[in-house]
Amino acid sequence: MYQRKEVNAGPAAEICERVWLSIAERKLRPGTRLKEEQLAEVFEVSRARVRQALAMLESDGLVTILPNRGAFVAEPGVDEARDVFHFRRQVEARVMERLIATIDAKDIPRLEAHLTMERDADLRGDTTATIRLSGGFHLLLAELSGSAFLSSMLRDLISRSTLITTMYRRHVHHNCGPDEHAALIESIRARDLNGALRLMEAHLRHVEEELDLTEGVPVLRDLREALT
Repeated sequence: MYQRKEVNAGPAAEICERVWLSIAERKLRPGTRLKEEQLAEVFEVSRARVRQALAMLESDGLVTILPNRGAFVAEPGVDEARDVFHFRRQVEARVMERLIATIDAKDIPRLEAHLTMERDADLRGDTTATIRLSGGFHLLLAELSGSAFLSSMLRDLISRSTLITTMYRRHVHHNCGPDEHAALIESIRARDLNGALRLMEAHLRHVEEELDLTEGVPVLRDLREALT
């Protein structure tokens, strides 16, 4: 789930969302050039608006802008990939610590409702919804922890780890795991911190183990085809 810190970011945020989803769905691969004129035509906006969106994506590590060459989908290296997942494990562990210390019983139904949506999307084979909801579950945990700082950090890490899984995962289909999310909810309900930390660690390890962090072989796609 791609979310900006800015409120009312408007058309630029919509462009960011579409580009992010196209990356997550493996339609836009690392290294793909993001041509301003094509983006402006696809989204029916000015090139100034496109540049704003590209700057936002660059700040989140999803796009690289090179002088006199233009914007490209970022190509994180193996070391960066390992660093992102290492840091994400630390942040998500802290989220669990805060969440279990402060969780209110009325918050559990929100997690369960989100899980139901995840399962429904999985059954429908709705890849776009599955990607959104999978990352959204982790963002909801951070929101319920009450820490705006952790929420912001995790938002960036999820965006970056989505790009990394797109580049390095061994299989085309990836699902963060409704069943593992369900187990996390039960640990949270029981206020079992040690159990929740073990489950979260294992959950993120499973995601990372699906990656082949030996080399990345980007396959470029046509920009117009990927976004329409």
